[in-house]
Parts: sequence; C-alpha cells; structure tokens
Amino acid sequence: MAKKKSSKKPASKKKPSKRAATPTTVKRAPAQLDALDKKTLRLIESTALRIQRSIFKRILPELKFPVRSLANVKYSKGTGYFELGKGRKSRALSVNTVKNFAQTLRLMSISKEMVENNDFATKREAYYVSKNWGDCKFNEQSESDTVMDDIEAMASLEGLAREQLRFYPEEHGGSVAGNLVVIDRDTETGDPIEIDCTAFGSGSYSVPHSVEHLKFETDAKFVLVIETSGMFQRLNNHKYWKTAKCILVSMGGVPTRATRRFIRILSDTKKLPVYCFVDCDPYGFANIYRTLKVGSGNAAHINRFFCVPQARYLGVTPQDIIDFKLEDATHKLQPVDIKRAHDAIKNDPFFKAHPAWLKAIHRLLKMGVRAEQQALAKWGLNFVIEEYLPRKLKDKQSFLP
Repeated sequence: MAKKKSSKKPASKKKPSKRAATPTTVKRAPAQLDALDKKTLRLIESTALRIQRSIFKRILPELKFPVRSLANVKYSKGTGYFELGKGRKSRALSVNTVKNFAQTLRLMSISKEMVENNDFATKREAYYVSKNWGDCKFNEQSESDTVMDDIEAMASLEGLAREQLRFYPEEHGGSVAGNLVVIDRDTETGDPIEIDCTAFGSGSYSVPHSVEHLKFETDAKFVLVIETSGMFQRLNNHKYWKTAKCILVSMGGVPTRATRRFIRILSDTKKLPVYCFVDCDPYGFANIYRTLKVGSGNAAHINRFFCVPQARYLGVTPQDIIDFKLEDATHKLQPVDIKRAHDAIKNDPFFKAHPAWLKAIHRLLKMGVRAEQQALAKWGLNFVIEEYLPRKLKDKQSFLP
C-alpha cells in the first residue's frame, strides 16, 4: 500500500518578527565628553592603574576615602557651607576586603562605560547589574549604596560628584513653576528644548535627576523655595509667581540632591536671591533648611555642589507665631522635637555660628510649640498670598541667615 503523502509542509526557518528584530536599546545622542566627563574618566583610569602597579610590585593596594561625618566638617560664614575636614580612612586589599575591592572596581568600570556611552544607571539598577558578577555580587542594595558612596567620596577629592559618575538616585525631583524657561536637550538628538514653566496649566515642571546641562532664561526677581507640596500647589494655582514675579520651587520635605543642585545653578547663573518658606519646627530648621543651605555632615564631601549658601529663611519663624497671632494654631513640641533642637544648639556648627538662629531656637523651646505653614489658613485660605508673603517680603532684613 502506497504511503499516504503528508500534507505537512517541510519545516522552514521562521523569520524573526519585526518586534524581535528591533533593538531594545533606546537611541541616545552621541556622547560629547565635557571637561567633567574627561576628568571622571581620568580618575577611574588612574585609580585602576595605581592598583595594578601595586599588585605588580607585590605591594598591597589600598583605596583612600574621606571620613564622612559631622565630626569631620568645618563651617565658616565666609564659605557658607559645611566643608570636608582632613580626616581620611584607608582600605587595604586583604582577605577580608577582597570582595569589596572587586565590587568597587566593577562599579567604577560600569561608570566608565556609562560616561563613554552617554548613559546612566539608577542606584537600584546598579545593584541588579551585579547579579551576574558571581561571588562578587551584592546581596542587598544597602551594600551597593555603601560602595557607591565610597566611590563618590573618593571622587569628591577631585571635585566630582555621583552625577558625574552617572549613578542617579530613584528619588523624584522638586516641582517648579513661574517666570522661567528651562533649556534642556533632546536625549536622542542632543538638540536644545525650551520648557516654559508658566505653561503647565494646573501642573508644574519636574526637576530631572541630572541638571548640570540645564540653562535658564528668566526675568524673575527671586526664587521662593517651599517645604510642602500643598503650599506650593496653592501658590501655583493662584499664580502667585505672576504677581510676585518669582520662581516657585517645591522641596516636598528634605530637598533631593537634584532639587538642591537645580536651585544652586539657577541662583548662581541668574544672580537670584533664594528665600525659604518652611514649617516652624526643629525639623524644618535643622533638617530641611539646614540641608538646603549648608548641606550635612554625611555629605560633606559634596556640599559645595549641592548646597545653596545664599539662601535666606523667610519663615515661618517663632516671631511669626506672635506677629500673626497663630498661638492657637500651633502644636506642642514633642520629645523628638526638643531633642533635635538641643542637638542643633549644642552640636551643629551652622547654628552655633549664627546668634540669630540660636535665639530663634531657644525662643521656640521656651514657647514649647511648633507651627506649620498651613497654620496661616486660620485667617483665610489665601491669607498667605494676600497678607503674609507680601508683608514678609517688605522686611527682608528680618529673614534668618
């Protein structure tokens, strides 16, 4: 019996679908290395070569990092921010440190590739990249963050920050509204893009994670930096920036690195004063405002990039509680508030250098209360726009340093 001819067509090689053939990488503008990029590459290459030479000479290589703590900072009114002291720590290659050494060099190698290819990685991505490093991989993100901080601290001695190493945080930048045009660039073509911060309707411009390349056009008279998103939204929705001819920036609590750097570059390049509108409590003084103005002890190695020494504290102040009759719109200071206030008075070089701040904090402790920005709504939802800010801005001499 003749075999039945199969109707099945011989197997043929499937052509890859259009989707599969399309590259998954996003096109970016060709890398145009600026002075900081070249400096970053030199640092990475020289560090690797130094370690290599030590190994060839049978000398244990070591890496040196600045000590990052409040105990290793100095502050002067002339400089205007916390400066790194002379404290250094060394890490020599040993059985106990070999994994950390390898991780450090691998992250630096990734940084070199990103600079050369005009790319970046978030801190979370940097952690996951290590998963194909075998025994060298990070077990937790806290480990990769620590190594990254060490690399940044080492790079800071050469005037470089993490952003130049192309490692970016996940954190969201602040919001911006008002008389400002931000000149960014297209990541695919490199062409300039003009972004009008008055044209977002009820929304606002969001500060990107890297701001070094931004340029600005503005006729504003000052920058008003605001602690809470709610107060920012009120001022923006009522177009306060139009009547006051200013730029509004929301910090949303302790400002991110990108937000601080954005304010600093904007203020420096356009010669604009910066006024801060923050809650009247020890956290607002010692964490939010202090971080913006002079930086922190842990970040002393990069404060010169990310602080805004020209910032002044508009309010809310302890005196405002009295002047604007907010006594019944306050809250009792909690033990954590009292501890934070005493720490600022006794241990913080910034507050110790400014008698006006010491007087204000002592006064707040004596009053035993704190006041939020929103306490001004006691006199009406728009009292802050119609009365408080205009009165304060007429008396800039009363602003705290």
